Amino acid sequence: MEKTKKRKCNFCGRTDEEVTFLIQGIDANICDDCAKRAYEISEELVQQNAPKSDLELEKVPRPIEIKTFVDQYVIGQDNAKRFLAVAVYNHYKRLMQQDSEDDVEIEKSNIIMVGSTGTGKTLLAKTIAKLLKVPFTIVDATVLTEAGYVGEDIESLLTRLLQAADYDVAKAEQGIVFIDEIDKIARKGDNPSITRDVSGEGVQQGLLKLLEGAVVNVPPQGGRKHPDQKMIPVNTKNILFICGGAFDGIERKIAQRMNTHVVGYQNVRDHSSVDRTNFMQYVMPQDLKSFGLIPEIIGRLPVLTYLDPLDRVALRSILTEPKNSIVKQYVKLFEMDKVTLTFAPETLEFIVDKAIEFKLGARGLRSIVETIMTDAMFEIPSQEVTAFVVSLDYAKKQLDKSERFIA
Repeated sequence: MEKTKKRKCNFCGRTDEEVTFLIQGIDANICDDCAKRAYEISEELVQQNAPKSDLELEKVPRPIEIKTFVDQYVIGQDNAKRFLAVAVYNHYKRLMQQDSEDDVEIEKSNIIMVGSTGTGKTLLAKTIAKLLKVPFTIVDATVLTEAGYVGEDIESLLTRLLQAADYDVAKAEQGIVFIDEIDKIARKGDNPSITRDVSGEGVQQGLLKLLEGAVVNVPPQGGRKHPDQKMIPVNTKNILFICGGAFDGIERKIAQRMNTHVVGYQNVRDHSSVDRTNFMQYVMPQDLKSFGLIPEIIGRLPVLTYLDPLDRVALRSILTEPKNSIVKQYVKLFEMDKVTLTFAPETLEFIVDKAIEFKLGARGLRSIVETIMTDAMFEIPSQEVTAFVVSLDYAKKQLDKSERFIA
């Protein structure tokens, strides 16, 4: 009796008894181990032969074009816009320089923006995101804690970036991350490492490797790491990090530094020229250190810029001028109910006065307008009205009714 011929893997020569299973083709077989190795080899070859970047310098918006685009949505803040525009443009150039064969390697310049609440830090980031051709995400530093504690791990920042890149690791590694509320992870105590500072200094230390550039294992769905979860390695070397924070109270640190007495005439002369209405323009890295950022993280955020506090002119412009200004948003809401909404000029001046009084920045404008318009938005859709004018008397009456804006 003729023995049954055993099937063999045509790659490694093992029989079907020596492997877990064989995948049978028309004229050949392959075992599960060889199939895995073939997949790994093909993936490696695809990555090696893939172009580093499909961006073309001619198609990348220039810094002036980036600033002009942002000007349509954000009023003022020319200093911060210039820094951001240059950083984003250089980020594109660095991505395209990867194919270069010379020894000059362009390093990334991560940015930190300092500005009081309501001055437009997050809006700047969101507006630039509309223009970019690389993955962009905005994350909040307040939810981060040191690994092993309740909260989110540092790597969750990259999970958001992966999601923005549709889990294309190569694209994510060319992305931009905006870390909001960076000031909330400032060191809680004056003395380092006396006690566990799991949501302050611990988070800053965890961010160091991300900002500098390292291969980080990222949980694809976010959440805590566990042994059974498959991790995605992401190299942060070419990811640009932009950080923003209000740093409430840093003006006192700046004033304290600038009032330091030094013997000599020059110090007295410079002291008299200090603009005491806007200390934020004098911010320096040592002020961030005094506030509670560790020196290592300050060194990895080499570009420091500030946002000016919003004065009366800026607040008045914010109300009406940007493409998505507050007034235009409410006009659009009423237009959908076929009602023409108009704000009297004196009403707009009154809203600005109240925003300055309560020191809430641009967010204060929205809060005040919402309070004034709530009753009208409740009643008018049920009435046969084709036009509505928000007069000064009506605005004052509505604010008087609200307990929120009683001084």
